[in-house]
Amino acid sequence: MTDASIWQDGNTRFLAAALQWLRACLEVRAAQSHESSQQMFPSAPAQVEGRSFWRGLGKSKPEAATVMPKLLPGPAHPSSDPQVIQAAQAMKKAEEEMNPPPALSILARRLGFSEFEQHLLLLCLGMELDPGIAALCARCQDDPARAYPTFALAFTMFENPSWEALSPERPLRYCRLLEINQAGGQALTVSALRADERIVNYLKGLNYLDDRLAPLLSLIEPHAGPSDRPASHSGTVETILHRFKQAGAERSLPVVQLLGSDPASKQLVASDVAAALELHLYRLPAAMLPAQTGDLEALARLWQRESLLLPLGLYLDASDLPADSPSAGQGSPITRFLERSEGVMFLDTRESWPGVARPSIAVDIAKPSSSEQEAAWNNALGNGHEQDAALLSGQFHLSLNEIQRISQQVAAETPSVNEPLPDRLWKACLASTRPRLDTLAHRLEPGVTWDDLVLPAADLRTLQQIAEQVAHRSTVYEKWGFNRKMSRGLGISALFAGDTGTGKTMASEVIAMHLRLDLYRIDLSSVVSKYIGETEKNLRRLFDAAENGGAILFFDEADALFGKRSEVKDSHDRYANIEINYLLQRMEAYRGLAILATNMKSALDPAFMRRLRFVVNFPFPGAVERKAIWQKVFPANVPQSGLDFDRLSRLNIAGGNIYNIALNAAFMAAQANGPVTMPMVLEAARAEFRKLERPINENDFRWQTPAASGNAVA
Repeated sequence: MTDASIWQDGNTRFLAAALQWLRACLEVRAAQSHESSQQMFPSAPAQVEGRSFWRGLGKSKPEAATVMPKLLPGPAHPSSDPQVIQAAQAMKKAEEEMNPPPALSILARRLGFSEFEQHLLLLCLGMELDPGIAALCARCQDDPARAYPTFALAFTMFENPSWEALSPERPLRYCRLLEINQAGGQALTVSALRADERIVNYLKGLNYLDDRLAPLLSLIEPHAGPSDRPASHSGTVETILHRFKQAGAERSLPVVQLLGSDPASKQLVASDVAAALELHLYRLPAAMLPAQTGDLEALARLWQRESLLLPLGLYLDASDLPADSPSAGQGSPITRFLERSEGVMFLDTRESWPGVARPSIAVDIAKPSSSEQEAAWNNALGNGHEQDAALLSGQFHLSLNEIQRISQQVAAETPSVNEPLPDRLWKACLASTRPRLDTLAHRLEPGVTWDDLVLPAADLRTLQQIAEQVAHRSTVYEKWGFNRKMSRGLGISALFAGDTGTGKTMASEVIAMHLRLDLYRIDLSSVVSKYIGETEKNLRRLFDAAENGGAILFFDEADALFGKRSEVKDSHDRYANIEINYLLQRMEAYRGLAILATNMKSALDPAFMRRLRFVVNFPFPGAVERKAIWQKVFPANVPQSGLDFDRLSRLNIAGGNIYNIALNAAFMAAQANGPVTMPMVLEAARAEFRKLERPINENDFRWQTPAASGNAVA
């Protein structure tokens, strides 16, 4: 038999003995109540010739009182009855035989009950466990309608009664151990009492989370152990534990504010602290706190009670609420909840939360460094995967829990095709870090390679350097120590400048395809807002979501967002400049790859040029480049017949227009159920020129087949 089973059996024996003592007290009190009523009122009040009892005596009311039969001395207290004494001794013996003591004794010690309050709670518990208690309560109160415990009944039954037990500040009422059914106008002392269901189960030895709290909370699973904890987090855990030790008693523990933008790492630190204190850690989203004062007070008291009944710690998640939001401040539900609650509490917030009157400590928590992530990958994957671990840790910024989850998930799944483990790990990391950008950006599906890109050799080499720096940034920054020399500018930003259709978007897709990363084109119409401060919030969401390394941000038409700062003439100019200033700072702090594309390079603010690591100019293609584009624009599966690429290269258009012409010609061929021919391409080119409002020389769009004798085909 386990220790828990032994304790449960002992607690059951104690409750049986306690209920036996309670029944004895009630039976003695019921007998005394019956005797007293018989002696005080032997018969019905006398009536003399239809007059009242008072007038029948022929005296005034005060004088009549002098001849009223005096009240008999009060009955002996039930505790002095031999039957009660014997039951009390049996109950005390059952309690002394238990180690740890029974649940009722534990609860009384934790909440600071008096002996009278303990007996009062036992009286209410008896109503739930013994069907005969209700009838005894009615007999004791000499009223069949009062078949329930009351404060008045407890005052006449138990030793050392105290009016203090009725106070709403005492544990029975403050912690909601008792439910009081007080009808309108009814005195508190004679109102029905009932033990809370959670407390009844606790006293029976069934200790579980309150049903009213369970829907709001989720358990944070403990970490594997301190040995797997990154060094950067170990110091934080030790600091928090040291501050708790200094604080002394648990009721005076400070709130721990976990600052930063990585919830996973903050939960890891909080779970390690809770494990060291042997507590179960539960997460409560701050958005689920009630706004009404009464409901919030009830929730705070329920949690405070649970933290005394169970070894619990609370992780209040306010990561989605900025400290300067309307939900912050002294009157906010979060602040009021923290002030009304006690015990071990963590507050997940990006910035220090204002207005908390309760003592608090704030610690900054970031994700593990690249070297710590590499070590975690090595532990998860085992020997022989050192190169994969270095590659994954260099590109993706993951917490230890995410690394462990991804490695276990990939190891357990059966691939549908013979796909190597590194490729499956890469795809799993990419899916895990895919940012949730909602309507702020649109994910592009790249399908082009370096062979599809036609650019001058120097510009092509610059694009390859961008891709190489993204792939090897971990080595340079982390292993070679450049991140210790410079705190800003660790990201990679590039400007693609050129006319429309010169290949800026295509080059971004080529880089994303080469790096096997997601490419997001930013929707400026959703990012830019006319409301003050909203543009900055949207940009912060963009950059924060992409920080984990799983995305490339592509700002098309960047001059609309990164324009020049203007002279301040009114409030609109001032706030517009604030947006640009924020962008300047955020671009410099961003650790990923951000690509700005514009066909108006001169419209950009000069301060951006210093913060851009690469500037790639996309020139208008010449005849040689246009011929190469024509040769590559048609996929291999497209049937072609007699295409003259030298002739097509003489059409003075950009690569984007060439793509449109090729696509329209392909649809013509599909409709004709034949190959793509020169007449089809030239007809599509004529339509493209008309769309661009370019002058059309019909001689440029006529085609004479080599076999013809001079007949021109339009």
